Amino acid sequence: MTAPRRLMLLDTASLYFRAYFGIPEIKAPDGTNVNAVRGLLDFIARLVADYQPTDLVCCWDDDWRPQWRVDLLPTYKAHRVVTERQEQPDVEEVPDPLERQVPIIREVLAALGIPVVGAAEHEADDVIGTLATDAGMPVDIVTGDRDLFQLIDDDAEVRVLYTARGVGKHERVTDQVILDKYAVRAAQYADFAVLRGDTSDGLPGVAGVGEKTAATLLGRFGDVDAIVAAAQDPDSDLAPGPRRKIKDAAAYLEVAPTVVRVVRDLDLGEVDTTLPTTPVDHEQCLALAARWNLEGAMARLVTALSER
Repeated sequence: MTAPRRLMLLDTASLYFRAYFGIPEIKAPDGTNVNAVRGLLDFIARLVADYQPTDLVCCWDDDWRPQWRVDLLPTYKAHRVVTERQEQPDVEEVPDPLERQVPIIREVLAALGIPVVGAAEHEADDVIGTLATDAGMPVDIVTGDRDLFQLIDDDAEVRVLYTARGVGKHERVTDQVILDKYAVRAAQYADFAVLRGDTSDGLPGVAGVGEKTAATLLGRFGDVDAIVAAAQDPDSDLAPGPRRKIKDAAAYLEVAPTVVRVVRDLDLGEVDTTLPTTPVDHEQCLALAARWNLEGAMARLVTALSER
């Protein structure tokens, strides 16, 4: 009997950053540090063994800070930029030993046959949002980024495996978890982040509006557009304090929701999300494992793939 399909979407950079900063240096024979590569392979092996996905995609940041988002909100991820080059994309702050490992990660994933999907001028979040929407099967989104909470949908069987405390201690986040923790629905989470702000993404939020006030406003009015409309309506029962704060932030609230909301309708072409049970290029896997000191991690992942 064929197992029901289940899709796992990896916020790949979130995972390899975690591996790089959380795992001690591991040297390849030529001295290259490969801790992020090995850590990512072990993370995938563990997730595949635990959740048995039939489909899996490593979603990629083809553009970690899209210009269209920056044009709307210049502070967006601005604190992560280390170099700005005229007529070239901003450069993200990535430690050199990690940057050298990213091409190795791509090589290894290709040899294994694990799909990698990105989109020009968009972040991995947008790829995840597109693949998770109307997927036709249950979806597990693996990330340490709270922004993706907005995609959670119990009815559509979309949840987040939240790795902020580590892949081994990840939290299964559902609609109820969001409601219990933030007092908003998952579908309101993007607007909640807009109002509250998020320093990790350079979102200033509405001055004087914290989590409690943001949740209260969304509970009463539903979304940012309705809150702004209430602030502009002299007959609404919005209190003077919040009314003033919302009106003062009118310019920010006009653009921030577009920046924060994950794109769900990218044209990704034909994407085969099927997770192979054996590597597509076994000889290349062996060669890469030997070259980069990945024999154990590669073997663990290959075993996890084959035992589904």
